[in-house]
Amino acid sequence: MGLTGASCSLIESGGTSSFPERDDVPWILSIAGVSMTIPSIVDHPDPFAGSGSDTRPIHAVFCEDLDDKVLPADLSNVAASMGFQGKAGELVLVPGADGLLGAAVFGLGNRAEPNAARQAGHLPHKLPAGAWHLATDFPQASAFALGFGLGAYRFARFRKPERPIATLVPGQGMDETSIRRTLAAVYLTRDLINMPANHMGPEALEAASLTLAEAFGAQAEVIRGDALIERNLPMIHTVGRASSKPPRLIDLRWQAERTDLAKVTLVGKGVSFDTGGLDIKPSSSMLLMKKDMGGAAHVLGLAAMIMDARLAVALRVLIPAVENAISGNAFRPGDVLESRKGLSVQVDNTDAEGRLVLADALTYAEEEEPDLLIDMATLTGAARVALGPDLPPFFTDDEVLASSLAAASVAAGDPLWRLPLYQPYMAQLKTPIADLTNAPAGGMAGAITAALFLKRFVAPGRSWVHFDVFGWNLKDRAEGPMGGEAQGIRAIFEFLSAKYD
Repeated sequence: MGLTGASCSLIESGGTSSFPERDDVPWILSIAGVSMTIPSIVDHPDPFAGSGSDTRPIHAVFCEDLDDKVLPADLSNVAASMGFQGKAGELVLVPGADGLLGAAVFGLGNRAEPNAARQAGHLPHKLPAGAWHLATDFPQASAFALGFGLGAYRFARFRKPERPIATLVPGQGMDETSIRRTLAAVYLTRDLINMPANHMGPEALEAASLTLAEAFGAQAEVIRGDALIERNLPMIHTVGRASSKPPRLIDLRWQAERTDLAKVTLVGKGVSFDTGGLDIKPSSSMLLMKKDMGGAAHVLGLAAMIMDARLAVALRVLIPAVENAISGNAFRPGDVLESRKGLSVQVDNTDAEGRLVLADALTYAEEEEPDLLIDMATLTGAARVALGPDLPPFFTDDEVLASSLAAASVAAGDPLWRLPLYQPYMAQLKTPIADLTNAPAGGMAGAITAALFLKRFVAPGRSWVHFDVFGWNLKDRAEGPMGGEAQGIRAIFEFLSAKYD
């Protein structure tokens, strides 16, 4: 399915033109089967394909319910004879009267476990291919279907899938529209992160952003190369100038003409690859640096959900897209940079580049005084040390926003944890010859000092929240394989849809 009929224009550093043809960009493929609206950069099989006329049943069981005769007697006897205990991910295939495959009995684990129903993510690749339906009548049907769809994902851009996936026919109690929207956004986020850097440089990130804008009739402006200097976005230019792929700021607007709507602005770090610059990373630390544009991937996935649901907001998305490369004109340790805000920044580590590009983008966003400002970035290793890879921290001074996000995180089953903007640590950002340093000495509280650095570029009193995401599964999980992962966007959308629907 192609993208047709969208009303949209592209502004490039002040000039206006129609969207360029992008058929020659090989990784932009057709829209995935998981959504009729949100475009994908990789084709994915539809996890909800098939019809109810010829499907096999899945009987999903919590371990506490095994003694309550929730299974038909024949299935219960077969499952018991095979030692089935209802453990999370446990699967028993039961033959029918004709000797052929008749049903599946699947364990969800302990009922008290958060999101236990999403253990269904194991099934698309464990079950034999074909259409299945959920035969169990329970309130978690939508969570089961969402888990099934999340687990169905595989990044198969460069090799064929090992085998066809099993599919689930949505049934009663499943909000298929909402589930498909969520899956499409998560798949898009994962695809963008998983794409190797030679296929996902700044220009490719721009193309993916414009494809999304085109799908929803959004407006787009792209400021590239030396135009960044002319438009007073100096730190974005400085970080990206050493690359052969020019740095740029991507600016998408949706429903901007609606002056009666709340203004929500998303800012995403788009460092397509991070060598560390002249403070070069060791080779082992570069292995995952294709994901350093994960913040951009997250805000694009979140924007897709917002636009697809047609939330009552005037949405803006800003992505500073750069590659932190090494060449003769790379910025250096000890350099002092001027920012758009007018604050001078001493570079004490060229590997702390993400906060530099975000600072200019946040200042640019501030000039329109958004009602809510959200930034997302794969920013610090310190956040991983504090909370591990699966629990993204967020930082905000807005107490109402913080409590609302915490509640939305629980409701969406999308974990987040608030860390403090501890004001006394602001002293660590001081430096003798500039307004602040990008890399405080000592290595303590790195996630907090990075957030405090960004706070300097946000107006006092602004409703602002910063997310420091990892964006990666280090191993296969029920809800997704090892590789790129969307973290927090379901919780943020839960909050936004309750506030602005």
